[in-house]
Amino acid sequence: MSWFETWFDSKYYHILYKNRDEKEAIRFLDNITQYLKITKGSILDVGCGKGRHAKYFNELGFNVVGIDLSLNSISIAKQNETQDLKFYQFDMRRIFKENSFNIVTNLFTSFGYFDNTQDEQKTINAMSKNLKKDGLLIIDFMNVKKIIKDLVSKEYKEINNVKFDITREFKDNYILKNISLTDNNISLEFQEKVHALTLFDFSEMIQKSGMAIIDIFGNYNLDDFDASKSERLILIAKK
Repeated sequence: MSWFETWFDSKYYHILYKNRDEKEAIRFLDNITQYLKITKGSILDVGCGKGRHAKYFNELGFNVVGIDLSLNSISIAKQNETQDLKFYQFDMRRIFKENSFNIVTNLFTSFGYFDNTQDEQKTINAMSKNLKKDGLLIIDFMNVKKIIKDLVSKEYKEINNVKFDITREFKDNYILKNISLTDNNISLEFQEKVHALTLFDFSEMIQKSGMAIIDIFGNYNLDDFDASKSERLILIAKK
């Protein structure tokens, strides 16, 4: 079983990341929808997790579908379902519904999890296939050059009485986060393994999928991308 199948479906994943900045996520979605001048239409949120982005898109007036491989995350997301907000357990490498969405999103570094580039290309191809003609793909990924430069090798956290010992390293073009945790008498180990994909890598995959990049940003305020210091790599591609 792959690391992402076990880790993302674990309750400890949700404990470790329980304090994510919701205001930051909302600000980004407000900024991107205003910049693109989009106020309605259909959105497929790929790698939606518990559905925080999908839920807010729906509140903005979009018809939204969220997909994620984690059954645990989808079970939580489904609690917020409405007539025009739906969630499904689904593998991002597969086409969900061809030529059906105005916008496909892949947010908060929900990419680069696979052991081979063929699966990553499959994912980009599927995203493209899900889009209608002239549809937009929005990818929000980490800026790997800055992440590698600023990598914190060791970190300790205690959340909800769970003790997390975290180590990080850059190895074989992957950013690895090894997580050892203790919960009362339970000791477990997990790993996050994200491919250190650059703007060049994404450009190649997007071009092969039949799309073209039309905008690149470096943070949630939509400032210009600078590979040496930008916090994020945010791409807008058009089919």
